[in-house]
Amino acid sequence: MRTLTAFLLAAMFTGAGHPESAPAVPADHPADHPDAQPSQDRPPNFVILFADDLGYGDLSSYGHPTIRTPELDRMAAEGVRFTQFYAAASVCTPSRAGLLTGRYPMRSGMVGDRNRVLFPDSDLGLAPEELTIAEVLKTRGYATAAIGKWHLGHHPEFLPTRQGFDTYYGIPYSNDMDLVPGMSWSDAMVDPRTENFNVPLLRDSTVVERPADQTTITRRYTEEAIRFMGAHRDEPFFVYLAYNLPHVPLFRSSEFEGVIERGLYGDVVEEIDWSAGRILAALREFGLDERTLVVFTSDNGPWLSEGLQGGSAGLLRGGKGMTWEGGMREPAIFWGPGTISEGVMETGFGSTLDLLPTAAAL
Repeated sequence: MRTLTAFLLAAMFTGAGHPESAPAVPADHPADHPDAQPSQDRPPNFVILFADDLGYGDLSSYGHPTIRTPELDRMAAEGVRFTQFYAAASVCTPSRAGLLTGRYPMRSGMVGDRNRVLFPDSDLGLAPEELTIAEVLKTRGYATAAIGKWHLGHHPEFLPTRQGFDTYYGIPYSNDMDLVPGMSWSDAMVDPRTENFNVPLLRDSTVVERPADQTTITRRYTEEAIRFMGAHRDEPFFVYLAYNLPHVPLFRSSEFEGVIERGLYGDVVEEIDWSAGRILAALREFGLDERTLVVFTSDNGPWLSEGLQGGSAGLLRGGKGMTWEGGMREPAIFWGPGTISEGVMETGFGSTLDLLPTAAAL
């Protein structure tokens, strides 16, 4: 069984699965795009799209009968779709710590009663001395951006800008936290409104909106990512876009109201699908598609207790908070036109813990 790092190295540098294919930017001549540099001078860009509470069975390419995800399905058709890919943990905080550090969450202290899920009243976070993907890539001159849900500590010393990211734009913890005074969580969920949740939207370490308008948050995260990629198209970059959704409470833009028969949850996933499609389209427009590796996956399995407001693990047992397959086995799609083989279903084992060493190796 190949490791993920070995698989991607083979795919990107030897055209694994397609012996006739070649690296996207051959070392002996520049790419077709006028602003591109030879591959030995400029390492590849990395984009991680990280959903929240999306289940193994929630994409049409993974078997969902009523949720349509044409953009992610196309991404899978043009890349590699993993069938045995695992999150680092079955809940938010340790899962994100594992992805960003490449270490088991236990080793970074992101476990236990106080750290397993960080809340707005927590004074803890990912230790600044932990080495993140962003910090590794900064040593090679990468521009780095964290966008979306952080959930590794909301105090200044724990924010993304202290962990190797040049910039941060997002909600620092789960979108159901920080209820307005006098509002219970159960009451807020009966009729979710963005004003029920006093979650802040941060620009770096400054609150720019509170409560954050969650009905437009996926669209705004997408626009932020595209702006950053466009502004840094002439240098290598790393974008970590962690959606706050489809974690409850569920919100979507007006354009995605009632678009599919799965109801509100399906609408939310459809907007995330749209977002992924816009990210890939922007990379093509910028002429960066053949020098960028994009990964789409999720932090843990579906929140089963939320019923129709939660997702599906398909045929797998369990969900969020459980170490059964449904709690930790996630959809995972890798995309890199011209460098990663197309239409591959990879049945070997992979994990978000592999992303840091893979980025470092590439």
